[in-house]
Amino acid sequence: MVSTIRQMAAVILIALQVFFVVTLENGFYNRHMGLLVVLILALLLSWFLLSGLTRMNDIGGFLSKVSKLSVPLIFAFMLLLVWQSLICGFDVPLVLLPAPTLIVTAAWNNLPLLWADFQQTYLKAVVAGYVIGCGSGFLAARLAVRSRFLQNGLLPFGNFMSSIPIVGIAPVMVMWFGFDWPSKAAVVVIMTFFPMLINTVAGLQSVDPLHADLMRTYAAKKSHIFFKNQLPQAMPFIFNALKLNSTLALIGAIVAEFFGTPIVGMGFRISTEVGRMNMDMVWATILVAALAGSASYGLLSLLERVITFWHPSIRGVKH
Repeated sequence: MVSTIRQMAAVILIALQVFFVVTLENGFYNRHMGLLVVLILALLLSWFLLSGLTRMNDIGGFLSKVSKLSVPLIFAFMLLLVWQSLICGFDVPLVLLPAPTLIVTAAWNNLPLLWADFQQTYLKAVVAGYVIGCGSGFLAARLAVRSRFLQNGLLPFGNFMSSIPIVGIAPVMVMWFGFDWPSKAAVVVIMTFFPMLINTVAGLQSVDPLHADLMRTYAAKKSHIFFKNQLPQAMPFIFNALKLNSTLALIGAIVAEFFGTPIVGMGFRISTEVGRMNMDMVWATILVAALAGSASYGLLSLLERVITFWHPSIRGVKH
């Protein structure tokens, strides 16, 4: 009963806070500091609301699905509500931080420009560099597992290259491959190659010795050992590298565009609009990048669940 009352109170206070943000003029906290109590109480009571929804996940069935969907949505909504409330309530200057509504408006009003930037940065540089970097890293790991001297030489070199900052690699790649997207793809290749190499080597070496002995007992071919024993066991490691690289690739391409690019691209847009103090457009570009990175990570996670459905982490088996 008490929990239900808290949840109802949370919904009422959240709705009241939304009403304040929509109807009151900017700077309403500066004029009426007492209104800040509503936001604080809404945050505290939303904690109980989210806790109750999270406990529904243990029930199973339809309620579990509702919980998994509603908790992240409500959590994200509360973050945006707090952001919008503080920016509008204290009338924070646009230069410091724009409100979420201004960011969405800027993105909507500049969709063709943002789409061109997305094509240049993501569909060209990120995708090409990601495929080449991850693919070559996987092949190099396959060779390294079969060759001890190659493994001993590549892995330390990979750790060394991973410690080099992007700002050190990007200008060199621009000088080598020019100002267009191939130089950014080259940066992405370097950033994604070694995480894939290291994770794949670890995965291929994680095969149960009993499984390996059994395959040799049946005189299995090397190709059969690889595809039916080593590769399935390494898939969780490989997907960890793929998901990690999905964010590294986007970061690398955007940072590389700071050092030279045609008049298009996410990195170019951010650096240009910062110089113009057009911060809502800067954050609109960041929003597009965040959505692209999140979508990539989410698609890879879904693909992982389909391919590695047998793994205990996917089946939910508790040891």
